[in-house]
Amino acid sequence: MTDPATLRAALAAEAARLGFVAFGVAPADAAPLAGARLRQWLADGCHGDMIWMADTADRRASAPGLWPEVRSVIMLGTSYAPALDPRRHADHPDTGVISVYAQGSDYHDTIKKRLKALARWLVAQAPGAPLKVFVDTAPVMEKPLAEAAGLGWQGKHTNLVSRAHGSWLFLGALMTTLELPTDAAHGDRCGSCNRCQVACPTDAFPAPYRLDARRCISYLTIEHKGPVPVEFRTALGNRIYGCDDCLAACPWNRFARAARDLAFQPRAELTAPALADLLQLDDAGFRQVFAGSPIKRIGRDRLVRNCLYAAGNSGNAGLRPIVARLCDDADAAVADAARWALARLA
Repeated sequence: MTDPATLRAALAAEAARLGFVAFGVAPADAAPLAGARLRQWLADGCHGDMIWMADTADRRASAPGLWPEVRSVIMLGTSYAPALDPRRHADHPDTGVISVYAQGSDYHDTIKKRLKALARWLVAQAPGAPLKVFVDTAPVMEKPLAEAAGLGWQGKHTNLVSRAHGSWLFLGALMTTLELPTDAAHGDRCGSCNRCQVACPTDAFPAPYRLDARRCISYLTIEHKGPVPVEFRTALGNRIYGCDDCLAACPWNRFARAARDLAFQPRAELTAPALADLLQLDDAGFRQVFAGSPIKRIGRDRLVRNCLYAAGNSGNAGLRPIVARLCDDADAAVADAARWALARLA
């Protein structure tokens, strides 16, 4: 195919066939303000322990900063919209709450396979045009680029919001040297709504459209190493991996249909795991339970640490014997969390 418009239309159809529900194209120089905002966010220390964000800032600031030859950025979205309210277990303190996105298969693997399949199709149609695929782990500003490609807009919770899929889209990017017809950037549709800001248990939003990761439960339970600051432990509640409160509060979710993609259907053992079971995991048991899950990357120690905070918040004195055994755990953060939880359960 030599006509860019024809190629783009065929590319969109192939993306849909592969399971992508959102498609758009942005020019390489899209989202020109994203780099400056990123640098200010880093200067304010809002990235916490995520040192790689600062180390890759120059490449992350723009698509050409990562790959100078890029001419078009193809942004793709896959829905993982839940069938049930992610906050339904908030009042079940003996149950650990895992973020919706991590209850199924690891999206990194699934999305990258689909992106590579789409890339092979594009290479077959336009031989000799270099391209690159990215899923979350590379220094790419997916959300500003997705907004520039018309997939949605960055809401006040800083995540992408889609009129069709709410706050529940996995994003992937395909960069190419081809000049493809681009989409208009999506306008902001948040209006005066502040439900996502109000829903945050730790007040992680100092202002609309601005997140302080150091206060975010997703950051604290996933990225943060060592003991979680005491001031946030009670607010964690029974959230043991991530947090969906700000996403679930978005009123645009009422238009989102539950995802039908089999790859992202929740695993039964991850929808409402018992804290008592998780607290007894050793390394081998952890790897077995979380094989193929994004949770596997944080390791047994960090997950058990999180479960101990949840146990301390549960009020269930029946957990005391299990918690007590962890007070001398080889991992210092686990032992600290166990002592905190034991004192709470006394």
